[in-house]
Parts: sequence; structure tokens; C-alpha cells
Amino acid sequence: MITAIVLVTAEVDRIPEVAEALAEIDGVAEVYSVAGDVDLIALVRVREHDDLADVIAGRLNKTDGVLATTTHVAFRAYSRHDLESAFSLGS
Repeated sequence: MITAIVLVTAEVDRIPEVAEALAEIDGVAEVYSVAGDVDLIALVRVREHDDLADVIAGRLNKTDGVLATTTHVAFRAYSRHDLESAFSLGS
């Protein structure tokens, strides 16, 4: 599974509608409205790298109300469980 974190700048008066439209796209697992430099963060999860282009460039970027995106592809996931075991002192 390949995960991409997509930072989305949207038309300010349409953020809720844009978020709902993004959440309906196959491959978009979650969409968060956030405070900060961007308006939304979309988590995209696909099986193949080529699928990223279909989801992000093919659909997400073309959604009405999306003004700009920045995509970060995840290399490795760390969960609380992974971190706790990594820092365990053998207990």
C-alpha cells in the first residue's frame, strides 16, 4: 500500500464542499480540514505508484474549488506500537 499526504489549498468559501468531494474520490482514504498554511489534508492510499497519478493528478487536482496541492509520498509508517517496541528496554 502506498500512502500520499496531499496538502490542499481550496477556495475559502467552499472548503466543506471541496472536502466532501475529495472524500468521494476512490483512493482518498480521509480528508481533514486544518488550520495553518493549507485548508485541507487528504490521505491517499493506493496499491501502485501509477495509481497516484490517476487519483491525484487525474481527479483530486481537477476537483472544483481546489486551487493548489502539494503531495508528500510516505516511505514508512510508524505507529505508537512500533515506537514503544523500538524504545523498549527489554521488558
